[in-house]
Amino acid sequence: MAEATTSETGTGATGGASRLLHTMIRVRDLDRSLDFYTRQLGMRLLRRTDYPGGRFTLAFVGYGDEAATAVVELTHNWDQAEPYVIGTGFGHLAIAVPDIVETCRRLAADGVPVPRPPGPMSHGTTILAFVEDPDGYRIELIERR
Repeated sequence: MAEATTSETGTGATGGASRLLHTMIRVRDLDRSLDFYTRQLGMRLLRRTDYPGGRFTLAFVGYGDEAATAVVELTHNWDQAEPYVIGTGFGHLAIAVPDIVETCRRLAADGVPVPRPPGPMSHGTTILAFVEDPDGYRIELIERR
């Protein structure tokens, strides 16, 4: 049996097991974003904390417990009036769904933009689509049965 490499075992710079904890995105309307990620994409609100002194709220959403799975941190700065500019370095979040056509149909019927409808990747058989959250962040949907 071949010896496992650092990338295969998830051993990080600390010498212990490493894993991705969360990805943070800034949102203007927390209630609208929570509705999108929970009701429309099926995640659960895992925790939400207001920080009155800093005038911001952190809400963590995901498909599983934070102790075992990576989640999304939604940061809402209370005084942010203008839309955030999504940098050119940001790509997308990716979510596996069992029926991409039905998921996109349901999201589009609910007013969610679907800039790239379901279809195969240009170089394979994987079926994918892109939708946008209320702040314009791209979410890649990948069909996994």
